[in-house]
Amino acid sequence: MTSTQNWPEQGWALLQLLLLVSFSQAEDRVCLQMGDPENPQLSKDGDIILGGIFSFHNANFISSDHFLNFRGFQYAQAMLFAIDEINNSSDLLPGITLGCKIYDSCGSIARGVRASLALINSQETIFKLSDKCTKPAQVQAIMGESSSSPNMAVATVIGPFHIPLISHFATCACLSDKNKYPSFLRTIPSDHYQSRALAQLVKYFGWTWVGAIRTNDDYGNNGMATFIETAEELGICVEYSVAVFRTDPPKKIQQIIDIIKGSTSRVIVGFLSHLDIDALIIELSQHNLTGYQWVGSESWIFDSHTAAMDVHHILDGAVGLSIPKAHVTGMKEFILDVKPLNSSIEELFREFWEALFDCKFEDSVSTTTENQRECSGHEDLAGVKNTFTDMSLMPIFYNIYKEVYAVAHALHDILSCNNTCNKTILQHIKKIRFKTKEGDEVYFNENGDPPAKYEIINWQPTENGNVEFVPVGLYDASLPADRQLTLTNRTLVPVSVCSEKCPPGTRKVLQKGKPVCCYDCLRCADGEISNNSISCVRCHSEFWSNERRDACIKKKEEFLSYEEMMGALLTAASLLGTCLTAVVMFIFFRYRRTPIVRANNSELSFLLLFSLTLCFLCSLTFIGRPSGWSCMLRHTAFGITFVLCISCVLGKTMVVLMAFRATLPGSNVMKWFGPAQQRLSVLGFTLIQVFICLLWLTISPPFPFKNIKDFKDRIILECALGSAVGFWAVLGYIGLLAMLCFFLAFLARKLPDNFNEAKFITFSMLIFCAVWVTFIPAYVSSPGKFSVAVEIFAILSSGFGLLICIFIPKCYIILLKPERNTKRNLMGKEGPTH
Repeated sequence: MTSTQNWPEQGWALLQLLLLVSFSQAEDRVCLQMGDPENPQLSKDGDIILGGIFSFHNANFISSDHFLNFRGFQYAQAMLFAIDEINNSSDLLPGITLGCKIYDSCGSIARGVRASLALINSQETIFKLSDKCTKPAQVQAIMGESSSSPNMAVATVIGPFHIPLISHFATCACLSDKNKYPSFLRTIPSDHYQSRALAQLVKYFGWTWVGAIRTNDDYGNNGMATFIETAEELGICVEYSVAVFRTDPPKKIQQIIDIIKGSTSRVIVGFLSHLDIDALIIELSQHNLTGYQWVGSESWIFDSHTAAMDVHHILDGAVGLSIPKAHVTGMKEFILDVKPLNSSIEELFREFWEALFDCKFEDSVSTTTENQRECSGHEDLAGVKNTFTDMSLMPIFYNIYKEVYAVAHALHDILSCNNTCNKTILQHIKKIRFKTKEGDEVYFNENGDPPAKYEIINWQPTENGNVEFVPVGLYDASLPADRQLTLTNRTLVPVSVCSEKCPPGTRKVLQKGKPVCCYDCLRCADGEISNNSISCVRCHSEFWSNERRDACIKKKEEFLSYEEMMGALLTAASLLGTCLTAVVMFIFFRYRRTPIVRANNSELSFLLLFSLTLCFLCSLTFIGRPSGWSCMLRHTAFGITFVLCISCVLGKTMVVLMAFRATLPGSNVMKWFGPAQQRLSVLGFTLIQVFICLLWLTISPPFPFKNIKDFKDRIILECALGSAVGFWAVLGYIGLLAMLCFFLAFLARKLPDNFNEAKFITFSMLIFCAVWVTFIPAYVSSPGKFSVAVEIFAILSSGFGLLICIFIPKCYIILLKPERNTKRNLMGKEGPTH
């Protein structure tokens, strides 16, 4: 192996070594009795040696059964199986045999580092194609520990030597940092993906208020940090996050128990190693902390040993990520064939055999319990059920199988390149890409990680009290974000939220001093809606919120219509006025030759009646849905017809005054105000109003307008004036003529006449002016359609005032007092009858 490291790297590695060796002084005594850490516990001769570091013992955790760790033996058997399969292959490394040296780390980081140093000892020999006959003294790769922290320590020490360290179960995302751990690779996905997948899983089930427990090591701390970061991005709040380790004192464990009891979240995310969850289960069982929904990492979620320990069903219903199920032909049978393990150190094999079959050899130095049978050495595994015979971790065994094959393929490439390869075995392993005999593709990305794929497992209790690991979905990080998580069986229904989801029509208001998942729900304001319960959105200006505040509905359009009561009454009044005017016109036409009709210019009377008819009818243009033509017609028709009406009244008033003047001696006034002049005056006054209206319609005519300001919940359809100056000019001109007419009629009110029409004109003009003076403030202050109703009422009131005051008295005489309908009576010259 070429030494490419620089001195600072060597110095750093030496410092790490010194620290770990000093730490190793505090190792458990039992671990120190496992033999010399410089010598392998299992070995197999071969042309090329592979190293292995597994935990055959647990130094820091004593299970309820044995101190031995059967998982470590399973891992070793998986490695031996792959080596045997490669040695028997004619396609891969033909003529070359692989051997191994497997060390027991005893669950100790320091012991693992010492084992790795023993494996890389004697680095002088370089393996090249030209040295086929030379047996390399050092191992070409090391199959690493299961946990992240030991691998970090070993990778730090051996990194400068560029010897590959490949782990089957170390998932800490920190190990993907190639600046710190350049020679580390793994066949299990990084927690970078697992942590995010767990957060997405929690989000999928709607759990926004969770607790978190992690192993207090690199695996748990880094994994949980990534989970919390992703959870916050997804809107998930973590009520508490506590760290636990299997060697923690009871006081600290009790503090964690108290935190769980005092929490309101019903979901616990456990980023724990299988050893720590096993220790925690015992404490949780003592406090009967059942009923929580657990979400687990791959370290324990599919570990049957953990499930077997959970006799109080603390973890029932747990859901989490596991490595996809795997099957390797012949591996199970090989692992369960324990006889080849006899090649290990005798003390280790005897201890393993006694623990496996629960017996004692006759010369065993360990304590023998009562009724414990003696080992014969010929025991059979048939019928034995314990951790060693449990194959639930076959996906992990498969990872070891793949890492051995990865090294073999890299060595095969080196041997096949005919002495032209200048790359190290580490560089070759990073580039390999092959398929196993089961059809699975194996390769590493730039960080030394495999593709991230997980199976989602749910713990479902069976009738016999055991737990079944039921696959309920998949997670594939290589797919687009919206398709990475797929669940085929959504049977989980627990609810864990700080605050219930706000119903539609409300918005979230964060509770002061609490996480974002704790909030109150406030009803949206008028005109606002909410469907996502996060915030309220204001409806479009033509829409309004419904009663539930969850949808925008079109605002009700309001205008004065014929169907409603007020519109119908005004329409009836308008038609009544029209009919009355028609009746009066008929009466006047029927008695047109009588003195009372002929007096004071009958032409003006008929013209006045015609204009009153138009006044009553023009009010109908104000009723109904405003349109372009109706808006222009209503104001101009009103203005012109009323000027025509007032002009006629003004003409009649002037006729009365002139007639009185004409009776004076020497007066010839009437020749200047005859019928022709009267018609011209009416025409002139009316044309002025027509000119004003045309100017108004030309410059800025009235138009239909949707008024959304006066009322929030409805739209007022009205006619905008266009030019306010034009409207008030029209109205002002009518007022000017009315005031002039009133003034002249007032002057003529005391003329000596039995039927002084000037009195009635005065009354009519008084009513007219009173109506329109009160109209102005009423019109300005009336909201919506009521302003239109006020304008119609003013038109009808003034029209009825003119009709009643001027024409009804004459109709009374014509129909009921015909004896007074004589010229002498009108002139006041007829005396009393005898």
